[in-house]
Amino acid sequence: MSRELFKYPFYLISHPFNGFWELKYELNRKASLVSAFVILFLLAITTVLQNQYSGFLVNFVNPNSLNSFMEIVYVLLPVLFWCIANWSLTTLMDGEGKFVEIFISTCFAFFPVVLIQFPWIWLSNLISLQETSFYYFFINLSTIWCVFLLFIGNMTVHQYTPSKTILTMVLSVVAIGFMAFLCLLFFSLVQQIIAFISTIYQEFVLRS
Repeated sequence: MSRELFKYPFYLISHPFNGFWELKYELNRKASLVSAFVILFLLAITTVLQNQYSGFLVNFVNPNSLNSFMEIVYVLLPVLFWCIANWSLTTLMDGEGKFVEIFISTCFAFFPVVLIQFPWIWLSNLISLQETSFYYFFINLSTIWCVFLLFIGNMTVHQYTPSKTILTMVLSVVAIGFMAFLCLLFFSLVQQIIAFISTIYQEFVLRS
């Protein structure tokens, strides 16, 4: 349990092919799920701290408008949408991955973001303007590493070829956009219904 919780993410990001294979077929599912939730929690915390405490040279977020709860939602919701979209598509495209396997592999793929970007929250307060290129280099490196791990994880979990993996990942992004549009449409409709009911109630109270 302790190896999977604390050591295995480091092994996986340096040996992604073997790491994701063991994650799917050999490791304890319960321990892997706990590790996935820990990484997702650290990702959310890293995002909040990054927007709040990064140096002013690289931080363009207004601290007065920062909402920590919404920042966490902006992390959790895309991960959830990705897992749902990927699972829905791969079910129709002969994918072998279960929803929980997609979730676990997705969370593990984000580990480089936590590993690299968390230290740079504090280092960004010590760098000069000329040194910001190092900051952006490592931020971009963590993003590329994350996408690469996401690719390897999808390919391993679903037992796809590289080309089919790329296709399903692109379609998953399109599906996420469609899901986001439906959610916005739904919440807009709910707001209109609430406003309509509120207006009727106010007129009823005033007339009575």
